[in-house]
Formats: sequence, C-alpha cells, structure tokens
Amino acid sequence: MSKAFGARLQDAMQAHGPLCAGIDPHRGLVESWGLSYDVAGLERFALTCVEAFAGRVAAVKPQSAFFEVFGSRGLAVLERVLTELRASGTLTILDAKRGDIGSTMSAYAEAYLGPDAVAPPDALTVSPYLGYESLRPAIDLAEENGRGLFVLALTSNPEGAEVQHAVRDGRSVAASVVEGAAGDNAAALPRGELGSVGLVIGATVGTAVRDLGLDLVAAATPVLAPGFGAQGGTVDTLAATFGAARHQVLAASSREILAAGPDPSRLASRAAQVAESLLR
Repeated sequence: MSKAFGARLQDAMQAHGPLCAGIDPHRGLVESWGLSYDVAGLERFALTCVEAFAGRVAAVKPQSAFFEVFGSRGLAVLERVLTELRASGTLTILDAKRGDIGSTMSAYAEAYLGPDAVAPPDALTVSPYLGYESLRPAIDLAEENGRGLFVLALTSNPEGAEVQHAVRDGRSVAASVVEGAAGDNAAALPRGELGSVGLVIGATVGTAVRDLGLDLVAAATPVLAPGFGAQGGTVDTLAATFGAARHQVLAASSREILAAGPDPSRLASRAAQVAESLLR
C-alpha cells in the first residue's frame, strides 16, 4: 500500500467525517430487523450494512464475536464483509481484541495482518495486558503490510479501571500503553500524520485521560472511541474527554445507527446524520 494506515485513516476522516460504523449482529438486533437468528439472517444483516456504509463512512468495524458464534459459516460471512468493504475502498477495523505471547501472537498477526491473510482488515483491535511488547509481532507485521492496530487503553466498563488505572513505579498501565504507541508512531509525528498504532479509549471514560496524564497529541495516535450514541457518548463528552486530541478521534457507533435498519437507505441516512453531528 502506498500510504500507511494512519495516513489513510486521516484521509478517510477528512473525506467522510470521523465516524466508524459498527456491524454488531447480535441476536436482539438481528431479530429486530425481522430476520432469523441463523447464518442466513446474519448474512442478510451484515451485507445490508455493507450496502449502506460502503463508500459513505470513514471506517466500518465488524465485531468478530457475533460472526464467530456461527462457526466456520459465520466466519465465511465475515470474510465476505471485509472483502466487499475493501473492494469499495472503505477502511475496516476488525474488532477481535487478540492478544497473546510469542508464536501464538505471531500466528494471530499472520491470520489478520499478514500478506497471505484470507480477508485482512485494514486494522485490528488488540489487547496489551500481557505487556505492550507482547504485541510486537502484530505491530511489526501491520507496519510491513500497511495495516494498523488499535490497542486497548481505557475502556468504559467499570471493571476496566482495576487494570488500566493501576500504577507501578508512578505510571499507570494506560500510560504505559500510550507510551508504547507513541514510540511506534514517532516517525509519523514530524509529518503531521496520525500513526498506525491507535488506541481504544471509550467515549464515556470521563476525565480519565486527563487524570492519568495521557498525552495523545504527542503520541500521534488515532483514537477509536466506542460508546458514541446509544451508550451515552455525545459530541460534548468527546470534547471534554479528549480536549486537544479531539481531531484524532474516530467515534464508533453501532446501536444508534443499526436501529434504523433494515432498510439500507435509512441506515445510510442515519450514518450520515451521525457523521455530520461529529463535525460540530
């Protein structure tokens, strides 16, 4: 690829607004569309989302678990979703939160980020809680192939703070993750680009970014902020949470947009409305 993932994401956010539309085909949503909760219903749901979002939003984030629940047939649907979005030129972020050590992490990296991956996303969410450097196989392979990562840093679930806010030698776990990403993004900062190692920080984490002293601007990190819309995140909370780094934030919204289904034109319209609201 001619451009690194961070630069491509920056271009997509400027072109379409800073919205990442989620594809979360959990039972309640699938059935609310009048579809059966089986592989056929999954496929209809997911491909309707592709039709609605392709070429219209900065990025699309399928949640892998909701496809995996149907085994190999569900994964085949996920591969088709990723392939069709890629063909449309729309960036994809696969939400799979992989994280392990050694040869296992290398295998996860090859599966999703390698040159021979069956249906590679543009970026993958990963978990750093075996240590940031445990992600090195994925970080290096993503860079080699023009892809990116989003590393969990601050999540909005109540239990997250037990780990993410924990302090060792005067530094929180979240801060160590940000510092790791900053090191890997160092080359992008002088060019005024976003790096290709992003962070996942919930849209509803309140003052945690400020309280923990996280300098997201200096780290040049794109930020994936789930929880916008139905989960309580607003334009005002994004501004308060991220401050000077607000322009780096890709807000993720699933339920608020997917509730407009099953008509693809209504889904597309709702996504456009949400993207427009994020520009205020």
